[in-house]
Amino acid sequence: MPKRELTGIIVSDAADKTVVVQIESLKQHPKYLRRYRSHKKYKAHDEKNEYKKGDLVVILESRPISKDKRWRVVRKVTHA
Repeated sequence: MPKRELTGIIVSDAADKTVVVQIESLKQHPKYLRRYRSHKKYKAHDEKNEYKKGDLVVILESRPISKDKRWRVVRKVTHA
């Protein structure tokens, strides 16, 4: 089964070896058909603490690393 890849912006890099990535998606209301933006935050593993707040990164689904971490940062798309 292929692992999911998501692209989002890092909103926090305060924790050691962890970054919080905010993913934005566009959804459509079932009845009124209006589109709206939805946000969700994921904790992702950053082994070398190389990614900083504001970076646009790609995260990959992985095995559980801690209680909340189920994602790894794969690469940086752009930097802050």
